[in-house]
Amino acid sequence: MTKITIYTDGAAKGNPGNGGYGVVMMSGKHRKELSAGFRNTTNNRMEILAAILGLETLKSRCRVTIYTDSQLLCNSINKGWAERWKEKGWMRNKRDKALNPDLWDRLLGLCGKHDVTFTWVRGHAGNSGNERCDELATSAAQQKDLSVDEFYENQSK
Repeated sequence: MTKITIYTDGAAKGNPGNGGYGVVMMSGKHRKELSAGFRNTTNNRMEILAAILGLETLKSRCRVTIYTDSQLLCNSINKGWAERWKEKGWMRNKRDKALNPDLWDRLLGLCGKHDVTFTWVRGHAGNSGNERCDELATSAAQQKDLSVDEFYENQSK
């Protein structure tokens, strides 16, 4: 199985506000970067979306290590939180809905297609992969004519 290293990061100015994601993918000598920006979104949505889009890029089953500075992203997958939310109809508990079910559902499906490990790294601490993703995400959030995060905007109405 091909081994892939993926660094991800999300950003949102205002939270909610203009946001973006950054992805750096590496395998052997190959390297690929992805980024895009959205209007009216959240940092957590961009963190999750970065992982999704990195995994969606893969053409065959791979062994993937995703490095992220999002403890929510790591814990939601590694501790089984997202899986439990899904089993409970996207409820965190008897009263509170899980946020971002559209993205968690996509991510869980992709994790089932690959052998994925999520590893937390401290943000802004000199990790070159994380620092590059932060640059990509921040730059994407500052672009003009940002895409619409339709699920988030429709849910907010």
